[in-house]
Amino acid sequence: VSSHSSTDQVKGVMTLQGDALCQADVNLKMPRNNQLLHFAFREDKQWKLQQIQDARNHVNQAIYLLMNRDVNYQFKTGLEVLKLMDAVMLQLSRARNRLTTPATLTLPEIASSGLTKMFTPALPPDILVNFYINLNKLCLTVYQLHVLQPSTTKNFKPAGGSVLHNPGAMFEFGSQRYEVSHVHKVECVVPWLNDALVFFTVSLQLCQQLKDKISVFSSYWNYRPY
Repeated sequence: VSSHSSTDQVKGVMTLQGDALCQADVNLKMPRNNQLLHFAFREDKQWKLQQIQDARNHVNQAIYLLMNRDVNYQFKTGLEVLKLMDAVMLQLSRARNRLTTPATLTLPEIASSGLTKMFTPALPPDILVNFYINLNKLCLTVYQLHVLQPSTTKNFKPAGGSVLHNPGAMFEFGSQRYEVSHVHKVECVVPWLNDALVFFTVSLQLCQQLKDKISVFSSYWNYRPY
């Protein structure tokens, strides 16, 4: 899948297989001098997307809750079914939320991430990158930095955690202080992620429908026709 930003500063091709980003090939046009930078994943490297891993773990937990009974097990009360549906829905909701809510990271956390060591040639010291999932999209953010001189650091205010940092955000890494000068974000739709979000919604609706039926019939639980 490929995408480019409206300013045409970043172009890239990325390959996502399950939870592994196994290929990334990125071209970045530097706005200062129009220099074209190219960097790609090393052939021996893959980057695991924690959001997809976490979503899968929550789905596995939901399946375990549903399947860890004997095939001949009989539920004894409606309340027992309601409790099971609540537990399953909690796991399904957590799985969906991992795909819809990217993690907030500080710029030092991005700078120290193992992702920076994935590329060949190595990323320049004034470039940071981050990959994440947002709904049905795989997103790539490229930050261009400039070094803050000692004379300009009197108003230094480090930025906190965020999904996307804006130009002007400052941070300290190692013994150097930096400011974000340019931010480029590109994204591409991953069809199977869209399918997964639809299935989460349908699954949660089915669970709720079962809960609603149990609640209705529970009021007639002790009813006996004459």
